Amino acid sequence: MPTVDLRSDTVTKPTDEMRKVMASAEVGDDVYGEDPSINLLQERMAELLGKEKALFVASGTMGNLVSILTHTQPGDEVILEANAHPFHYEAAGAAAYGGVQFYPVLGERGVLKDTDVQKAIRPNDPHYPKTRLICLENTHNRGGGKIYPLNEIEKIRTLADQHHISMHLDGARLFNATIATGIPPSAYCEPFDSVSVCLSKGLGCPVGSVIAGSADWIEAAHQIRKRLGGAMRQAGILAAAGLYALDHHIDRLAEDHRRARALADAISQIPLFEFTPSTVETNIIVLPIHNSEITPEDVVSRLQSEGVLTLPFGPGEIRLVTHLGIDDDDTAHTIQIFQKLFSHEK
Repeated sequence: MPTVDLRSDTVTKPTDEMRKVMASAEVGDDVYGEDPSINLLQERMAELLGKEKALFVASGTMGNLVSILTHTQPGDEVILEANAHPFHYEAAGAAAYGGVQFYPVLGERGVLKDTDVQKAIRPNDPHYPKTRLICLENTHNRGGGKIYPLNEIEKIRTLADQHHISMHLDGARLFNATIATGIPPSAYCEPFDSVSVCLSKGLGCPVGSVIAGSADWIEAAHQIRKRLGGAMRQAGILAAAGLYALDHHIDRLAEDHRRARALADAISQIPLFEFTPSTVETNIIVLPIHNSEITPEDVVSRLQSEGVLTLPFGPGEIRLVTHLGIDDDDTAHTIQIFQKLFSHEK
């Protein structure tokens, strides 16, 4: 029985071609700034994102943590959406290592408007923490792969400028947004002082993320990366995978989006999961379960028994994510399994 793994786009494995370029990568000691593959990846990512400099880090969580700590001091506050990745899935790193407080604000599928942010900005009063940073996520994981509208980001940037607040983009799946909209990465990143982009999700690399910002900001981030144990030596083997992905795995994200929409269109016809498939904008599908007697764990277990792997995703929901390891046959097989298991459920 084939296994179709839709738990996350982090389960992708390097392609044979990616493994070859990793094996032959030119390397050096990156702690001394002497790894040519790391240097090239950082230069290319900085140019692609429209920033002065970039820095390779071990993970998306490290990228966000280094970025937040570089922008803030202990006692500062960060405004983010209530379902944001740093708030839910990053082990309270900003609080543990930076003494930073989060101010979570509930948006619509992960999207905050400038009016939402305005209400959260602290007044200049010694009773309150200093609002130092606004962190947005594009695309938004818990929002079901929701694309953050650029015009809304620009409005928040205007507000941030009025209050002298920095902005960071958690762009773990930024390239999904750029492929879906046609908006260049640099345009999405322009309103932000810093950005973090993951290489090991939709781009299919085994390890790593890249953060980018001004030259001075990256210099400060470099020291914090070291402090967190994120300095690596001959990491060009990993950078080579990133360079290959930039050349070969960005445009193909459109295939992930197409397959996610095909799954959504078919599954939405099953009453147990009935929803509006047009809400699936990229590669993440969040399926609501319309039966209080059937738990997400029940659905996940039944799918797993047929070789389809998914995740519970909050009360009454499961998540499916398409990615580099999923093809059209996998998509068709998954639809058949959903219909077989759930067509008669109400």
